[in-house]
Amino acid sequence: MRIAMIVSRVRLEEKLLLKAFEQRGVRAEVINDGDVVLNPMKPDPNWLEYDLVLQRSLSSSRAIATLQVLEAWGVPTLNSCQTVATCSDKLRTTLALARAGIPQAEVRIAFSQKASLRAIDEVGYPAVLKPLAGSWGRLAAKVNDSEAAEAILEHRFTLGNFPYHTSYVQSYIEKPHGRDIRANVIGDRSSCAIFRTSSHWITNTSRGGVSSNCPITDELDEICRKAAKAVGGGMVAVDLFETVDGLLVNEVNHNMEFRNSIEPTGVDIPGEVADYALTLAQEIQATRQVSG
Repeated sequence: MRIAMIVSRVRLEEKLLLKAFEQRGVRAEVINDGDVVLNPMKPDPNWLEYDLVLQRSLSSSRAIATLQVLEAWGVPTLNSCQTVATCSDKLRTTLALARAGIPQAEVRIAFSQKASLRAIDEVGYPAVLKPLAGSWGRLAAKVNDSEAAEAILEHRFTLGNFPYHTSYVQSYIEKPHGRDIRANVIGDRSSCAIFRTSSHWITNTSRGGVSSNCPITDELDEICRKAAKAVGGGMVAVDLFETVDGLLVNEVNHNMEFRNSIEPTGVDIPGEVADYALTLAQEIQATRQVSG
């Protein structure tokens, strides 16, 4: 069994995954995305020898480009290009969730300062302005009134480059307990979930949010599995809001970070990922042998 892992750098998550594979008798090969050269017009026999390639690049553009080429060559990947491309774009994620009938916050898209202000009026204040691409809560802004909105939009449309000239406007969801939920989905199973609690409206653990175990209820399990399937499946992290009317999906992340979920949940997440990856690789091998 030959497994490769494409990385930008080996973070704690990647170290834990490598160890999990080793414990299962597989030495996963690490490939730095900065060293990769691909000829999209001619399959590379070295890549074709892998039974599965895990894409763990920090750069979404690098991840999507490599996955497009590898999938065109017939190299099995985790996650798929569809999943990464959908999760990397908040609008594509919103559309995928909407097609699947998954509840989410109100969203508007606008392309000028004037239209963006009208979009915020439609969802109501306070509202959240986000870039279409990004993670860890970076460049997300909560606007409480029109003066704040005008100031932020002025900066984005004057100083920002073209990706910031599309406004993704989301209604602000009040967190009843100062927390949201991050759930990890591996394959077709909700592995575990944590509450992320913070006095700040951004609850990401990378921004100081405190994690604690969140039980997997039937409602949480169902909506997480549906959200994962909607974006293409694989291994993803689903962020959700609690409301009086039930759960809302906020975002779905393709490059699942799980270091802060292991201790509070007691779940061996890297081990579960390794098991899923190896099972997937074995299934692909079996299918190839039958078709061959």
